[in-house]
Amino acid sequence: MASKIIWSEIDEAPALATYAFLPIVRAFTKGTGVEVETRDISLSGRIIANFPDNLTEEQKIPDFLAELGELVKKPEANIIKLPNISASVPQLQEAIKELQAKGYDIPSYPEEATTDAEKQLQARFAKCLGSAVNPVLREGNSDRRAAVSVKKFAQKNPHRMMQDWPKVSQCRVAHMDNGDFYETEKSVTLDKADTVKIEFVGVDGNTKILKEGLDLLQGEVLDSSVMNVAALRNFYAATAVEAKEKGVLLSLHLKATMMKISDPIMFGHCVKVYFKDALEKHADTLKSIGANPNQGLGDILAKLGKLPADKQAEIEADINACYAKQPALAIVDSRKNITNLHVPNDVIVDASMPNVVRDGGRMWNLQDELQDTIAMVPDRCYATMYREIIEDCKRNGQFNPATMGSVANVGLMAQKAEEYGSHDKTFEAPADGSIRIVNAAGQTLLEQNVEAGDIFRACQAKDVPIKDWVKLAVNRARATGEPTIFWLDDKRGHDAEIIKKVNKYLPEFDTTGLDIRIMNAVDAMNFSLERVRKGLNTISVTGNVLRDYLTDLFPILELGTSARMLSIVPLLAGGGLFETGAGGSAPKHVQQFLKEGHIRWDSLGEYCALVPSLELCSTNDNNPKALILAETLDTAIGTYLENQKLPSRKVKEIDNRGSSFYLSLYWAQAIAAQDKDAEMKARFTKVAKELEENVAKIDAELLAAQGSRVDIGGYFRPDPVKTSQAMRPSATLNAIIDSM
Repeated sequence: MASKIIWSEIDEAPALATYAFLPIVRAFTKGTGVEVETRDISLSGRIIANFPDNLTEEQKIPDFLAELGELVKKPEANIIKLPNISASVPQLQEAIKELQAKGYDIPSYPEEATTDAEKQLQARFAKCLGSAVNPVLREGNSDRRAAVSVKKFAQKNPHRMMQDWPKVSQCRVAHMDNGDFYETEKSVTLDKADTVKIEFVGVDGNTKILKEGLDLLQGEVLDSSVMNVAALRNFYAATAVEAKEKGVLLSLHLKATMMKISDPIMFGHCVKVYFKDALEKHADTLKSIGANPNQGLGDILAKLGKLPADKQAEIEADINACYAKQPALAIVDSRKNITNLHVPNDVIVDASMPNVVRDGGRMWNLQDELQDTIAMVPDRCYATMYREIIEDCKRNGQFNPATMGSVANVGLMAQKAEEYGSHDKTFEAPADGSIRIVNAAGQTLLEQNVEAGDIFRACQAKDVPIKDWVKLAVNRARATGEPTIFWLDDKRGHDAEIIKKVNKYLPEFDTTGLDIRIMNAVDAMNFSLERVRKGLNTISVTGNVLRDYLTDLFPILELGTSARMLSIVPLLAGGGLFETGAGGSAPKHVQQFLKEGHIRWDSLGEYCALVPSLELCSTNDNNPKALILAETLDTAIGTYLENQKLPSRKVKEIDNRGSSFYLSLYWAQAIAAQDKDAEMKARFTKVAKELEENVAKIDAELLAAQGSRVDIGGYFRPDPVKTSQAMRPSATLNAIIDSM
């Protein structure tokens, strides 16, 4: 029986890179008992799968995400998951428009759902929004780190993106001191299985069910918290005044993709505060045209096109007057005057805050210059660790990628653990009153007082994943001998319950001689930074959101990108999910490719993920050829790094396609050099010779494809024929690979 690897079809730059690398993978695994199949879980694919009603048979595709959701619960699961879009509403709308233009009869997304039919439509589209993929596939906890060869390469060839910190910096991380999720969080561990409901109780005593039929398991941790929007708005206003007085940029750092309900609302409040004079003056008009501050200033400006020219000009003038009165905003694109408040998914905290550190506490201003910024990260659950690294840099200066240590991560995420804000348990309070979680016996487990518009969220973490997370942390501590820190704060409701679990389960594993500690985020960050500056490594053991943030923060500083990280998810049922890094920069890479035919996406994450995937084939299916493929690929990656065949940022230099070519060359050479399998040695000796003899010709063909605009027939759903031609432009290389 053949081993089966599932390769996910996803979005943007990693999707394009698949067209270049996957044919190579299939050619190399041919005849080895390893089969590589694809499943479409892209944003456009998810939309098509969820709206088959009016599609032709040719247009329909199965719900591959649901299919993979079942597969990850089986021991034979072996999935390579590339980064997918965690779609915001604007991205969803753009994808729908593109599909409609391609002839897909899919309904438009109803922004303002007033009828039952519109509400049902919104609920169906919700399956495509935010972190729709990860909770389904992550039936295991996360082991995320830089491969040894990748880290050594980064220290030997440090990236050049780090900017010195000025001797005097006005940068700081601003966060709330009251009324945030951190302050209000309450948590409980269930002593038996139960079914609960979430309900709102008004000051008049009337009750409204927000969610019911929520099944919980024995030992499950359940929590609730509230963001007080009055306190949030006061925080935004006060920080804006400070930024104006200091003459620094104002920037907002949220995650309106993964936190698809809470953070767009928080983003919208910042837009309302910054542009208060204009938005309040024209409130009725803006409401009538469906302008939505939660989707950013860009949505408001786009909707103004519905108005008569004179009214549009009046509102635009009033918006521009706000810019003059308020502090300067951090800029996303100075050429188009796109600010930090234009689109909620333009500035994602886990990618944007590392860049603030990297750029010396600065962001880009309208003059295309770096300028000190006050970075607003409202909620203290996560803001304090960013605050500490900024303050550390102000004291000690910039980090040195050539000498700095690493911070790997063991992350709790199995069975939808800690999916804050991206799920169906987050609500805006309809009025003053309280929101409570009530069990089947009518007892109130948790209750939060709310004011109209406050953001309530509830969250779960099951017992089995927590115990597995503790075990994985102990295993990594044992394998590395490095200090292993649980980032948990006993003053935070949820963390206090998790600490009890950690203390309960740690004694069940052999921790003899291991340095395992529990620290709050501030202490854990300072401990890790002190070691990083000495070139020492530390393992962070965190919940799901901090896992997301830390595994962007340190890799961006160390490696220049988090796309080069190795992310192994040992699934609870025994299979494996191998994630290939973050895709935060993927949109910029696509834009460059379409404009000048150069794609700088770095597929090192894919190369590295394939190694343990092949090792799993070898172990689970007793396939010695798969092990040879894994060992030789690991060797090839080392050669690839030594020879510095990573994609360049500049057109007419090596790009992703050239990188995959050189990896195939080094992989073929490594297989030809091994002596464990004579048949593979003979086969790949011929392949290696053909590739070696044609290096100059293939290089020339790949470079000749660069320098002009590229048409791939779509952004969210590119045409497969056009895209294949664009990503495989070397006839010589194609002939060698396709004939294997």
